[in-house]
Amino acid sequence: MTVLVDSDILIEVARGRNAEIVSQWLELSQSDAAVLYSPVTAAELWAGARPSEHNALESLFRALVCAPIDGAVGRQAGIYLQRYRRSHGVEVADALIAASAVANHAELWTRNRKHYPMKDVTFFD
Repeated sequence: MTVLVDSDILIEVARGRNAEIVSQWLELSQSDAAVLYSPVTAAELWAGARPSEHNALESLFRALVCAPIDGAVGRQAGIYLQRYRRSHGVEVADALIAASAVANHAELWTRNRKHYPMKDVTFFD
């Protein structure tokens, strides 16, 4: 199994405030699953990080694999935007994350499922 972790989940893991998410994170990290993140997620977390959180973020990202964003992912994200921007308010960041999940045959772990109306995105529970 491969899981791509969305920004909202990594924020909760880094801050450790949501016991349920932290518990799921520990189970996932002890499994054989490949755990990925998107460069978009890295940008979002670093943009909002407090200086006191930098070391924890560095450790967190070192434990994960970064899913590349290439031309094919960019193209798929563009298709998602064309299809869902007006009807569902999908933004570039979410389109890129969704496209990365699909390209890597990964389940997307997010609490913001409404941001991902794409039919080919599967979710991690």
